[in-house]
Amino acid sequence: MAAANALATGESSSAATVEATARTASRRYEALVSVRTKAMKGKGAWYWAHLEPLLVHGSDSSLPKAVKLRCSLCDALFSASNPSRTASEHLKRGTCPNFTSAAAVAAASAGLSSAPTPISSFPPCRKRQSLLPSDSMLSPFSSSPPLPGIPALPAPHHRLALSGGKEDLGALAMLEDSVKRLKSPKGASPGPALAKPLADIALSLLADWLFESGGAASPSSLDHPKFRAFLHQVGLPALSPRALFGPILDSRFHDASVESAARSHDTLYFQLNSAGWNTAPDAEQSLLSLAVNLPNGTTVFHRATVSTSRAPSDYAEDVFRDAVAKISGGAAHRCAGIVADRFKSKALRNLETQNHWMVNVHCQLQGLHGLIKDFTRNLHIFHSAASKSSRLAEFFNTNSLARAVLQKYQLQELNHSRLLHSQNLNAVLEDLIFFSHSLQLAILDEDFKLLCLDDSMAREISDLIRDARFWNELQAVHSLVKLVETMSKEMEAERPLIGQCLPLWDELRGKVKTWLAKFHIEAVIDVERIVERRFKKNYHPAWSAAFILDPLYLTKDASGKYLPPFKFLTPEQEKDVDRLITRLVSREEAHIVLMELMKWRTDGLDPLYAQAVQMKQLDPATGKMRVANPQSSRLVWETCLSELRSLGRVAVRLIFLHATACRVRCSPNLLRVARRSRLASERAEKIIFVAAQARFERRSFSDDEEKDAEIFGENEDDDASSV
Repeated sequence: MAAANALATGESSSAATVEATARTASRRYEALVSVRTKAMKGKGAWYWAHLEPLLVHGSDSSLPKAVKLRCSLCDALFSASNPSRTASEHLKRGTCPNFTSAAAVAAASAGLSSAPTPISSFPPCRKRQSLLPSDSMLSPFSSSPPLPGIPALPAPHHRLALSGGKEDLGALAMLEDSVKRLKSPKGASPGPALAKPLADIALSLLADWLFESGGAASPSSLDHPKFRAFLHQVGLPALSPRALFGPILDSRFHDASVESAARSHDTLYFQLNSAGWNTAPDAEQSLLSLAVNLPNGTTVFHRATVSTSRAPSDYAEDVFRDAVAKISGGAAHRCAGIVADRFKSKALRNLETQNHWMVNVHCQLQGLHGLIKDFTRNLHIFHSAASKSSRLAEFFNTNSLARAVLQKYQLQELNHSRLLHSQNLNAVLEDLIFFSHSLQLAILDEDFKLLCLDDSMAREISDLIRDARFWNELQAVHSLVKLVETMSKEMEAERPLIGQCLPLWDELRGKVKTWLAKFHIEAVIDVERIVERRFKKNYHPAWSAAFILDPLYLTKDASGKYLPPFKFLTPEQEKDVDRLITRLVSREEAHIVLMELMKWRTDGLDPLYAQAVQMKQLDPATGKMRVANPQSSRLVWETCLSELRSLGRVAVRLIFLHATACRVRCSPNLLRVARRSRLASERAEKIIFVAAQARFERRSFSDDEEKDAEIFGENEDDDASSV
């Protein structure tokens, strides 16, 4: 058994290493392609015209294993670690047999040809040059040399003069035709047309990208002249937006919905996943999404609804009841529970009361967001920091002299200047902390000191900026908000199960205690009371039951046994475990399941199986230790603990339930368009369905806006050595 486990672990580790290598190679390849593209536009090194990045795939796998550079002149392959060195040794030093000959041919064609070169054959240049006839190729008023890349014409022996006769009409017609070709992208020489199978594949991939972007790519952009010119240039036929978002979208939606329904119907039980109920009251529209969490850890999409008004209190219950009936095919007991955003309706509680086998929980992301609101409303330090920071930001934004002084030091310190945020608390705090040094310099400026002589508000602001306690308040509040937000982002990316809720809240309590000690906060009791109040508001007895029944959390005692962690529960939480487990079975099985629970509490799990379940390995993508086989907790109950039959049925339905509702995002513009007509709403919902299903397939749950912000914030270097 141990040998089999070791072999499985080795194979898993090897597969993870291959995937990590493939991701690294893909990122390197994309970076080199980006650099080469810029270089071909004249914004990079010269040698990229002759070096082309290539992905090398393994012989026993379809995944890429390395990146190479191919010389387009002689087809030689080189390592992609240092393109600059490769260019120097292969091209400049004459190692490439075709590099010098290619240059000689170009020079010969430029010097020996007596016929003038047509304007349309010249490569496009970044600066417009005069087309007036003169003694040289340049304007008579310019002494600059010819642009690189344009072959020099032999200097004429006499000044060119147009006679105005018939012999000039041909030249003028050629000139006019050349100008038209330069102006119109349609006149550019198209690339070779792709074969129909290749063209169909390319257009299919393009359609997939458009749909999976969730409306971020506008359908009308397909009619843009430059995009059409691009398709023409690469040998693809024009793409009709109406066909794409008509029959092609219908086909993609049909395939995705059929697959989703098939996978939902094949499973023994599922969890309904719903998000979108927390829309602001003044929002014009919202997106309500329903998905299905399966026991194997995957998620499939079920339905998206664009709502143009705030949902009434009983609407959620109707939506959930209808979704459970459709997904389960009338067998409602297959629905193990629901995870949804918190809203005013008592739908979750009502459904749980009416169906004793359901476990309906609120999304923990909303719980953490609510905790930040609790701190803002009930902690004095938040009130103080918000009042002082807003007053400071408002003063520098509205007082012209103070604003000018601050912007001077912003430019001096950071090379840019802007107004300070004055509304959102977290944005205000980040601004003041970011510009803290500029603010300190601003109040020392002579102009600001003169302002303080006549303006009492300026004197008050100056004293506030000098006050160390004020900055400690800002740092403390900002640190606490960041602490909770970081946990929220990690939770959204990792999608914890309900068995992880108790450990996560214990982790939060520990971090809050560290924060209290670091910033010497006096209101310790108030902070702890707020955290506990929010915990009780979000708590569900299933948290304790799943924590006890999941073999992942078994603890080793002094005798070497792996036992359920009852010692970490409060007496009330222990009672919750008994009550919940008996509720999830029939009345006839209630006493049996309690006896099995007692046996589970005293005997636990065989150490060999417990260690196999709790085995972890390094995740190369995040650098964190992850459970090697997340499905082993459920498999242990179905195989090794088969004698605990009643308790096992409860366990396998509990331990796979998620604690967060997976929010489906789409372009706000898509939601606005969906309001205009019934047909627009239907098409928008189909796009959202296809995009969500693709994201679930990729297991990508992070926010694309954050990725975009990171990309826009990066300082890219055109030099290949920095890639």
